[in-house]
Amino acid sequence: MGPTQLAAQDHGKRVASVFEMEEEGFSLFHGLEIPHEHAENPPLKRKKGPAPKMLGNEVCSVCGDKASGFHYNVLSCEGCKGFFRRSVIKGAQYVCKNGGKCEMDMYMRRKCQECRLRKCQEAGMREQCVLSEEQIRLKKLKKQEDDQARTVVVRPTPPSPPNPPYKLTPEQLGMIEKLVAAQQQCNQRSFTDRLKVTPWPQAPDPHNREARQQRFAHFTELAIISVQEIVDFAKQLPGFLELTREDQIALLKTSTIEVMLLETSRRYNPETESITFLKDLSYNRDDFAKAGLQFEFINPIFEFSKGMNDLQLNDAEYALLIAINIFSADRPNVQDQSLVERLQHTYVEALHSYICIHRPNDHLMFPRMLMKLVSLRTLSSVHSEQVFALRLQDKKLPPLLSEIWDVHE
Repeated sequence: MGPTQLAAQDHGKRVASVFEMEEEGFSLFHGLEIPHEHAENPPLKRKKGPAPKMLGNEVCSVCGDKASGFHYNVLSCEGCKGFFRRSVIKGAQYVCKNGGKCEMDMYMRRKCQECRLRKCQEAGMREQCVLSEEQIRLKKLKKQEDDQARTVVVRPTPPSPPNPPYKLTPEQLGMIEKLVAAQQQCNQRSFTDRLKVTPWPQAPDPHNREARQQRFAHFTELAIISVQEIVDFAKQLPGFLELTREDQIALLKTSTIEVMLLETSRRYNPETESITFLKDLSYNRDDFAKAGLQFEFINPIFEFSKGMNDLQLNDAEYALLIAINIFSADRPNVQDQSLVERLQHTYVEALHSYICIHRPNDHLMFPRMLMKLVSLRTLSSVHSEQVFALRLQDKKLPPLLSEIWDVHE
C-alpha cells in the first residue's frame, strides 16, 4: 500500500467528526543563467497560415530561454506563454521596483512581472489570441463531450418486446418524489442559516486586507452550509443508511465537492453570468476573485455551470444525478463496492427511464448527463489545487472544510 492510500485511510478516520455534526503559481522552467543574447532582436512577426517548422534551436523573444513554439503570435517559451495567459485572464496589474527599466532575461523574468509583461507585449503577444484560444478550448471540450456521449452504450431492458415503451415503476416514482422533497427540505433549512454568515463587506478598495478576509470568511461559511446540506440529503437517499458507517463517510468525503459544484450549477444565471446562494446572494467571477480564489479555479466552475445550465435539467434530474454521483463505488476507501454499485444502478435506471419518457427526442441527453460526472472528477482535482494554493497564502480553512477536503495544517 502506497503513502497516498495510507494518508487517505488516516483522513477517513479523522473525518468521522464531520459526519457526526453534519502570487500566482508559476510553473518555472529553470535554465542556466546565461546572457540574454537576443534581447536586441526585433520581435518576430508572423504571417497568416500555419506556424513555421521549428528547428530546435530557437529562443524565446521575451526572455531568451529555449522556445517551444509560436504562442499568442510570438515565438516564446512555455514559461512566458503561461505567464502572459495568466496575466491576461486575471487582468493583472504589476508594479516594477526599478521604474520599468529591467533588462528581461531568464533570471529577471522571475523577479519583475511588470517588465516581463511589457516585453511580452512589445514582442507582439496579443491579448485577443488568449481569448480566442480559450474559446477554441471550450469548443473542443464540448465536441469531446458530445463524441464521448455518442459512444456510451446504454444497457437495454430485457429484450422481450422490441423497443419496449419506457415506464417508471411505482417504486421509482416514489423514490424520485422522495429525492425532490428531500432536496427542497434541505435547501429550505439552509435559508435559515443565512443570518449566521459573515456579511459581504462594502469596502470600495478591493485590496483592503480586512475586507478581503471578510469575503473569504463569507465564502467559507457558505461552503459549510452547503456541506451540511449535502450530508442531510445523503442521509435521506434510499439505501444510503444500508451502508456501513465507514463507507458512508468515504462516499461523503470524496463526493462532497462534486455535489457542491452540481448544486452551484443549479444556481447559475446565464444572463448575469452569476451564481446565487441562499435565494438572493449573487456573485460573479470578480466577486470570487475578491475573496482570494484564483481564476484558474473560478473559470472552470463558471464554464461547468454554463454547460449544465444549457442542459436545462429539472429538480428530479438534478436529484438523480447527485445520487448517482454520491454512490460511486470507485471512491477511495469504499469497502463494500458491490453494494454501492447495486445502489447506484437503481438510480441510473430511474434516470434513464425518466429521460426517455420526458425527453423522447433527445437520445444523447442521458449519456451527456453521465459525461458531466466525468467532468466533475477533473474539476475536483482543480479544486484540490486551489485548496493547496490557499494554504500557500496562509488562508485558514474552518475545521469542517479542512477535514472534508483533507487539508493538513
